[in-house]
Amino acid sequence: MNIYGAFLKKQIGNYLFGSVVAVMAVGSLILLSSLEISAVEYGRLIIVLVLSFVIMAVAEVSVFLKQIRPVRTALMGSKPTLAVLEEAYLHTHQLPRHAVLRILGPHLLGLSVPATLMTLWMIHSGLLGIPYFYLLLAIIGAVLIASMHALIEFYLTCSAIIPLIKEFRNRALEMYNVDFSLEGHVFVPIRPKFLISCMLIGTFPLFLFIMATQIRMNNTESGLIGLQSYWAWAGMVLLIGTFFSSVAALLLTNSVQHPINELYKAMNHVKDGRLLQVQDEYSDEFSKLVAGFNMMVRGLQEREQQNRQLLDSYFTTLAVALDARDSYTAGHSLRVAEYSVIIGQLAGLSGQSLDDLRKSALLHDIGKIGVPDNVLFKEGSLTDGEFDQIKSHPVLGENILRQIEPVEKMAPYLTGVRSHHERYDGKGYPDGLAGADIPLHGRIIAVADAYDAMTSDRPYRKGMDHERALMILEQGRGSQWDPEFAGLFLAYFGKTVKSGEKQYPGRTG
Repeated sequence: MNIYGAFLKKQIGNYLFGSVVAVMAVGSLILLSSLEISAVEYGRLIIVLVLSFVIMAVAEVSVFLKQIRPVRTALMGSKPTLAVLEEAYLHTHQLPRHAVLRILGPHLLGLSVPATLMTLWMIHSGLLGIPYFYLLLAIIGAVLIASMHALIEFYLTCSAIIPLIKEFRNRALEMYNVDFSLEGHVFVPIRPKFLISCMLIGTFPLFLFIMATQIRMNNTESGLIGLQSYWAWAGMVLLIGTFFSSVAALLLTNSVQHPINELYKAMNHVKDGRLLQVQDEYSDEFSKLVAGFNMMVRGLQEREQQNRQLLDSYFTTLAVALDARDSYTAGHSLRVAEYSVIIGQLAGLSGQSLDDLRKSALLHDIGKIGVPDNVLFKEGSLTDGEFDQIKSHPVLGENILRQIEPVEKMAPYLTGVRSHHERYDGKGYPDGLAGADIPLHGRIIAVADAYDAMTSDRPYRKGMDHERALMILEQGRGSQWDPEFAGLFLAYFGKTVKSGEKQYPGRTG
């Protein structure tokens, strides 16, 4: 069922609950438990009630269809304009208020006016033997019941429109990249809503009981009522009054509890670092709270973005400063980061995981700060001791990053820095890890680092050409480098992967 059909079904259910139960059940209870008239006269009153109900239903349905016309236009159209969606969004927020006006207008008048006129005619014609005074009580009772029905319909409609509000916002975002919000605008203030609700909840059982008592006493001979009969009748009236008060109180409580729960969940998201805004589904002052909360979240998001940009600049600056030690390796860290991101994307990484990979690659050689220049830039062959100093740079880099506060913010980058010289066959350093035991970022950075090292000029040799570097990578797949990530990198450059291995889509470049 589409959302419009679901909304109509829910509204019909609300109407049956609030209208049929309130008007028919409560009205019939007063008649059957209080009036002492003949069965024929009861039948005539029921006919009056049914005819009045039909008139009321026709009037109310016509008004209801007019009230939901903007909603239907927006939901049933193939591609509604932004103006149509916005009108429907704003109109939907006002449906609870329209529901109250509908109940107190065509609902009340459509029932009470025809019923009063037909009953007057029957009394005047002698078809009903009840005093005219009862008509006044009936009108008061109709107003009271309609007010209680309007209260229930208001809160039920508040709940029913939430899916519509979300749907209009989603459509505006998908079709026009525009987000709707009331931005704190109030359609139904909380103060009168609570005052009227509490007044009706408190006075409805009293008025119902007073009217029923008046009718009962006037129809009891000599004004005396048997104790047993009294409690049976009074208990039924009090039960109905208590039921309606309880339902209204529950709906009133839910109308407050729902936005509070939504804001509380949103605050927990913020506490956990997920800066999510709350959808503005409310037409009262809670809309102001939601607007204020979302404004705070947007401010935090902007600050988070600034912090992220500052951190990115910090990482890039460290990488550039490191590469600046040697003109031969200038730009090495930036290129390794670029190649690592390419491999990560081809491997399906995205979002935070891909960003962590990029930062790890930028800082993969930061440990070389601790290697003496005479060793790092030596043009001849290295002694075993000197090579051990070179091999220490992954651990030195990890230790350097561990000194940066807060420590947990550096944790995602440590494994890539430490393990980017591990070999897939277990012959690498510093830990001699093999295969999948090597951290993911280390296996990816190893491929990117090797390619850039082979194609870059060094003091002791000139960089090899692109094709030869790819050939060496292909020869070392499964031994020196992870076969999957090396294969992805080769396929990216259009290099054919050896037969029997997994094939990857590539491009020339």
